[in-house]
Amino acid sequence: MSGITVFIGLFTGSGPFCHFSLAVSWSTMNGADLAADCSNATELSTFERSMTRQLWKHDALLLTEAVLAGIIVAIGAYGQRYRHQPSTRFIFLGATTLFLPIISSLVSTVGTDANYVVPLRTEDGDDLNQSLLVAKCTGTNNSIFLVVWAFLVQLILINTSTLVSVDDREGKSKGPPLELLVQGLWTLYLGTTILTKEFFVSGNFLIEVIGLVEVFVPFALLISKLALKYYAFKKARRSFALGRNPALISAYMQQLQAQEANQNGEPPVSEDAPPPPLLVMREEEIQMEMQPGGYAFKDDSAGTTLINNVDLLVTVDKVWDLDRVLQISTLQLKDLCLSFALFKLLRCRFARYKLTNASSMGTLTFFRSLLLKMGDHDRVFGLIADELSFVHDYYYSSLPIFYSKCCLPILSIILSLLCIAFYVMFTIIILSVVFIVIPRAKETLGQELSSQLYCQIWCIKKVNYNLVSHQLNLGRLNIDLVPLFLLLVIAVTAEVKDMASYLCSNWTKVTLICCYANCASSQCCLGLQKWVLSLLLRCRCKLMKHWDGKMSQCSVLVLPPRTSGGLLVLIRRLLRLPDHRRKIKVPAAVNVCIVNALRSVISNGSLRDGVRSLRRSQVGESFIWACDGKGTSHTILLWHIATCILEVKHQYRHDQKQGSPPLSNNSDHKIIATHLSRYCAYLVTWYPELLPDNVAWSKSLYEAVKKDAKHALAGHSAARLSTIEYQQLIETLSQNSKHELLKNGVKLGKQLVETIEEEEMAWKLLADFWSEMILYVAPSDNLEGHKEAIARGGELITLLWAMLFHAGIVSRPGEEDGVAAATTSAGAV
Repeated sequence: MSGITVFIGLFTGSGPFCHFSLAVSWSTMNGADLAADCSNATELSTFERSMTRQLWKHDALLLTEAVLAGIIVAIGAYGQRYRHQPSTRFIFLGATTLFLPIISSLVSTVGTDANYVVPLRTEDGDDLNQSLLVAKCTGTNNSIFLVVWAFLVQLILINTSTLVSVDDREGKSKGPPLELLVQGLWTLYLGTTILTKEFFVSGNFLIEVIGLVEVFVPFALLISKLALKYYAFKKARRSFALGRNPALISAYMQQLQAQEANQNGEPPVSEDAPPPPLLVMREEEIQMEMQPGGYAFKDDSAGTTLINNVDLLVTVDKVWDLDRVLQISTLQLKDLCLSFALFKLLRCRFARYKLTNASSMGTLTFFRSLLLKMGDHDRVFGLIADELSFVHDYYYSSLPIFYSKCCLPILSIILSLLCIAFYVMFTIIILSVVFIVIPRAKETLGQELSSQLYCQIWCIKKVNYNLVSHQLNLGRLNIDLVPLFLLLVIAVTAEVKDMASYLCSNWTKVTLICCYANCASSQCCLGLQKWVLSLLLRCRCKLMKHWDGKMSQCSVLVLPPRTSGGLLVLIRRLLRLPDHRRKIKVPAAVNVCIVNALRSVISNGSLRDGVRSLRRSQVGESFIWACDGKGTSHTILLWHIATCILEVKHQYRHDQKQGSPPLSNNSDHKIIATHLSRYCAYLVTWYPELLPDNVAWSKSLYEAVKKDAKHALAGHSAARLSTIEYQQLIETLSQNSKHELLKNGVKLGKQLVETIEEEEMAWKLLADFWSEMILYVAPSDNLEGHKEAIARGGELITLLWAMLFHAGIVSRPGEEDGVAAATTSAGAV
């Protein structure tokens, strides 16, 4: 009888880790017994090569999965400021879409049964028709690692997800990522499939327990985190302290204005204005009712509005009174609570509530009094920076929603500790297997655990059914372990960061200050509260600081180096990025000059685009023609070119750099003028939506001027341009430039040099001009543009926009509500 070969499926999955059940088939023929030797069979080497190729495919997918996990974690944790770019959103969406299907593809092959049966051949090509090669390959360790890997990424994504509970007028609230629940259930299914087919049939109780822990514990943590976030989100949406806070603050400011109207006279603007009763916390204690015009405060049985019951509220003036009972320094406490109260007013602006006609004169007077205090410019910028930090947290993190109830931050920290405990326990289990189990059981269990793929091969002889066995270890376990350990480190870091966000957060500090303020009158546990409060005030984390105090710099007359790689240029073109920029620390002189200019605006009642500063100067009248441009962007670019030309004229000499610096005032004025000039040019280049002019027009104007400047300076590299002489630059630009704006900029720069002989006077003129100009362009109704700026980490112009809003200036003269907004009678906050 002729031989019959049985071949049932090499692989049923996409990867090599297929568990082959040992179902034996064989071929028969008439004749004597033939000896079967696995080592002498060609199919054995063919089988090994085939499995190695499949293993390489698996490792390639594993590497892809590691890259996707890194992208998901990196963008999820630190990508809020870059998610406004379409390319970043596309990469993040692609990574999250592909991550779980690839894991499913790799894991599903482990739980698939398949027979691999092949007839043996000798190296000479003779058939051994009475014998078969049967292989059983397992890769269970790899599969369980991938399941844990998926759970780790999902847990990290929960920590880095953004939950936003806002008023309907602010936009759309963003709830917990429920798609992670579906992904978690699918990952649980993959894990239970592996457990039922591998761990639960081992007969070893310890192995079964370890398998249960590795699958069900991370799933339980995942569900717990999702449930906690969902509960916190629902509480925050219904809370008047969080989700519905803008409506309450708007109604509160209307009543505060009505109370001030009953008082005689207006409080004068001075450096010692009393703090206003702005709401800080405990709004949930106020009873509200819905009316056709929105929310309003309920009245008690006596007809008194319940808002007058100040014992239920924590207000700014109440925090100011802590000086009498608090023995530690309270300036930081006051400023933090004031920033929190101003943040709530700014939320009303984002919700488009009209505070210009319905706000507090006392609030306006108090904030302006802070601006009038000499030497407090750092304090003012710090107040606004903390305020925008609260805005960033509220719109771009999950932190604020947990303060809808006191116990929620504690529960979140407990869950983070449980997650860290699981990560440590899982790491100990893996290290124990690698360094203890495998070396001690090298001949039995250790062989199966020491590689990515372990195959047992049998050569079966027909007549007496003798088995000749062979073992095959493919791949290295390190390929699976190294990415897993890296992901464990990232997961632990994410949990530590999550806990630090509560312990070092300004939200926690404000909450404790308000608790202390309420308990101060009762003298209940003041010693313990004071100790905890002073400890947390010293706790500062750089990761929680969103505004880095830097300003970007860009220039029209700076050319990119000719040695720059073509790849970088191509990437910038593909991503549609503007010209190069650099970020530097905002000099203290810039802050001082801006605050001084704002004091002048408060005194004179309106903003000006630099004209007032020119008229204050003895020689400034002759330069006013340069302020009559077609738009703000036109004026900025014209004066920026002139400032660059003046900088070329008055470069520092080598002896000045080494030991003879110029006069300090001259140096400060030059720093102010050059830095603000480059920053305004950066705004025109990168974010024209934050400026008053049409965005498309500003972009086209900049591109035209930049193209003309590049053509005019075509013979100069970036290195040579930095050392070019003033006269040579003037001649080059005058002869080669064609754009009217560039010509006028050169004309203005030349006029500055020739008209003002003293360098100090020239830089002072420009410093005053640019400080007025940056304030003039700051007011804006583009709320989304400033939201995106806050998401990126903040912009100097956004700080000034918020500062002007609280100073009662929300628009420029001639614009809608501009005149009213710039006067004290409007009472804008």
